[in-house]
Amino acid sequence: MTTEIIGTDAGDARITWHPAKKARLVLAVSHGAGGGIEARDLQALARTLPDHGVSVALVEQPWRVAGKKVASSPKTLDVGWRGIWPAVAGPGLPVISGGRSAGARVACRTAVELGAAAVLALSFPLHPPGRPEKSRADELLGSGVPTLVVQGGNDPFGKPEEFPDGAYELVEVAYGDHGFAVPKKADLTQEQAVTLITDAVVKWAGSLG
Repeated sequence: MTTEIIGTDAGDARITWHPAKKARLVLAVSHGAGGGIEARDLQALARTLPDHGVSVALVEQPWRVAGKKVASSPKTLDVGWRGIWPAVAGPGLPVISGGRSAGARVACRTAVELGAAAVLALSFPLHPPGRPEKSRADELLGSGVPTLVVQGGNDPFGKPEEFPDGAYELVEVAYGDHGFAVPKKADLTQEQAVTLITDAVVKWAGSLG
């Protein structure tokens, strides 16, 4: 694991690399507006994917690196993501553009522009909680590249059944909330829920190219 600071037009971002020994893909994945790369799904992917030929770059947006508690505007998040792209594309491998929540929106909005091979959207925030009329489906449907959505079955930002038909794959994590936490009364454990996420991403990544 190595860490590097990348200067962007939105400030300094930070990349924590979890390299594969024989990498064929890079997954560059960022956090949401309410947390960082310590999120359970991001950490699980960083532990798991390198054994399957995928180097993982956990990206912290400039607002997190600067210690701010409130995320930047979507436009500024896109600027930060564009700024880190040369670093994640540096190994010369196809890059999956990924993120959770707000980071998933960034990945979808910029995928074609940056030449991403695919998009991984974790907990895509289809709409604000309780506001289904404020849909962000156009961002997801407009990714323009192969896209995998991994969504909690009880995500207040959009349950799987709320998602529109489109040219993307969707994997449901039953009972999961926006952070993929599952209640103790659920018939799958927290560990099983996380494994479901990593298994789905490993399978999907294996189908790319």
